[in-house]
Amino acid sequence: MSKLAEKIAIVIGGHDGIGGAVARRFAVEGATVYATSRRAEEGDVSHGKGLIRARRVDASDVQTLGAFLATVKAEAGRIDLLVVNAGISEFATLDAVNEDHFDRAFGLNVRSLLFATKAATAHMPEGGAVVLIGSIAGELGTKGYGVYNATKAAVRSFARTWANELAPRGIRVNVVAPGPTDTAMFEAASDEVRDTLTKLIPLGRLGRADEVASAALFLASGEASFITGAELPVDGGMAQI
Repeated sequence: MSKLAEKIAIVIGGHDGIGGAVARRFAVEGATVYATSRRAEEGDVSHGKGLIRARRVDASDVQTLGAFLATVKAEAGRIDLLVVNAGISEFATLDAVNEDHFDRAFGLNVRSLLFATKAATAHMPEGGAVVLIGSIAGELGTKGYGVYNATKAAVRSFARTWANELAPRGIRVNVVAPGPTDTAMFEAASDEVRDTLTKLIPLGRLGRADEVASAALFLASGEASFITGAELPVDGGMAQI
């Protein structure tokens, strides 16, 4: 039997990269997946045993995002699963950080994530699940990424609190924390940067988006029915060993 048969899922930032891989994997497992992106061409496409419903939504606009989630509830009757993947990572050392840099990162990575989760869980029945895409950056002190690292630490903290608050309603909240993953963001990186990162990973390679999607599927499915408030690293051991 499909792991997500007849489930209604939302993937915020589900157009490409990790979010796109999550949307496709959920659909293969039978879910109807509303996948959002600012760049998405809207439309419905069958994928595996399920359906991907691409919708153009700016995740940084809290009011628009809330209206979209209310529309999904009206169309589908409920929201069973939420994955929040939308985020940005920009380089700036402490001496170069300005208000715009800070506001962009915290606005999308933290503020939008908070209000997306608030709105979605208001329509979520018992047995629902929230999977937040964090990062091992939340545990690291990588030079030039202090603001980004702090946003991911906030994601981890939110997951603990929300898992506690939503447990009485039977809703689980967990985090997937990828390490360096071979997505479009890394395609623009120089060979030197890619080589440096790869050498820091005990398994000797970058991760793949489908590997992160597998972790998200596990945490969203009934196979993780007794797991909440946890963080699952998908980093080839980079921050674990």
